[in-house]
Amino acid sequence: MRVGLRRGAASAGALALALVSGCAGGSVPGASSRTVSYWLWDANQLPAYQACARGFEQDNPGLDVRITQMGWDDYWTKLTASLIAGTQPDVFTDHISKFGQLAELKVLEPLDGLGLKDDAYQPGLAANWTGQDGHRYGAPKDWDTVALVYDTKRAKAAGLDADQLENLSWNPKDGGTFEKAIARLTVDENGRRGDEPGFDRSHVKVYGLASNGGGDGDGQTQWSTFAASAGWTYTDKKRWGTAYRYDSATFTSVVSWYFGLVKKGYMVPISAFNSQSNPANVQVASGQAAAAFDGAWMISTYAGMKGVDAATARTPTGPTGERATMLNGLADSVTRNARNKAGALTWVRYLASDDCQKKVGSYGIVLPATPAGTDAAVAAYRKKGVDMSAFTEPVTDPADSTTFSFPITDHSADVFALMHPAMQDVYASGGSVAGLSSTNRQINLILGQ
Repeated sequence: MRVGLRRGAASAGALALALVSGCAGGSVPGASSRTVSYWLWDANQLPAYQACARGFEQDNPGLDVRITQMGWDDYWTKLTASLIAGTQPDVFTDHISKFGQLAELKVLEPLDGLGLKDDAYQPGLAANWTGQDGHRYGAPKDWDTVALVYDTKRAKAAGLDADQLENLSWNPKDGGTFEKAIARLTVDENGRRGDEPGFDRSHVKVYGLASNGGGDGDGQTQWSTFAASAGWTYTDKKRWGTAYRYDSATFTSVVSWYFGLVKKGYMVPISAFNSQSNPANVQVASGQAAAAFDGAWMISTYAGMKGVDAATARTPTGPTGERATMLNGLADSVTRNARNKAGALTWVRYLASDDCQKKVGSYGIVLPATPAGTDAAVAAYRKKGVDMSAFTEPVTDPADSTTFSFPITDHSADVFALMHPAMQDVYASGGSVAGLSSTNRQINLILGQ
């Protein structure tokens, strides 16, 4: 889950150098052996975890939880700085896209002694937090998938109903019924739709599909669902792969078609996209776009938009005959040099328990990792009038969809540094993939290939 947009961590090389040099052995000013420090980035979740902290403190007299919340970009920059300076939190919310680098740098404490079981959580969540050394470094916290979110009023005006949008299919040759629907949702300044004669792609009033940018190396809310449903995988192994596949014919055909929607006038172009001020949800809210691929963590934002009647549909069926959606799960990790390591481990065990996860679920902000926590969240969303089935069915009923994970490898920060500009170039050019082979070679050289 990402709240606050894209990654903004400080240099992984600087962190590695500082840790190797032994600069991370300080202590937190004013620290108390009673206190467990905990960092998270999502302001929307803060009240839920404050409630968990109160429950934890009642069950564990003598321990106090001090929660610090900051935005996504500041979060990773300050976490990196704290690990270098020795002022790191005891516990922090971890993201799978960061896990590879943190595990490689050995700044995480193994959690094997907590007795956490993979089958206590939604399928696939716990296993991702096992390092190459076989130790567990994250306790499952929550999860999300990606779905198509659309404005029902614009869909109705285009002659598209919920059943049609729920059963779209696509292929990289002509885009299938998905591209036809996106074209139909697109309207130029003269009122012509994208599938009508005389459509002016240079003067579009409403784009059929919003944009969340180039997608870096994971394409979570951009191209990932299409690449996966075409049979592509990021690396040569499910976890801890040693070679990326951004140069494969399957991948290049997918992203060339996907960003080719920009050239056709159906997708918001890079000139109108801004990750801070005009991401996909803002594009839909302003009427600039009729639909968007977005994560479960954003659904409350869409549901609360004035003038937009938001609904969701599962991701389209691809050339493999299957749907695909990225399953991402956050975890709570303990830092290796935690000041209050015993208290930190006790807090993480509580965070991963049904007691805390059902409490978090009851706020209807996120989908907790345990089935009971998920059920509590679905019920809370339902009370708000929000149907979460497009996000939950791929996990609770795997026959309906194929889920896949973020790529988990060493040197994840270096992969991001190379893939971010590469995919921005593909987006800006409207689908030119000429540079991806070179970028892929550079990445695999870093991984030792």
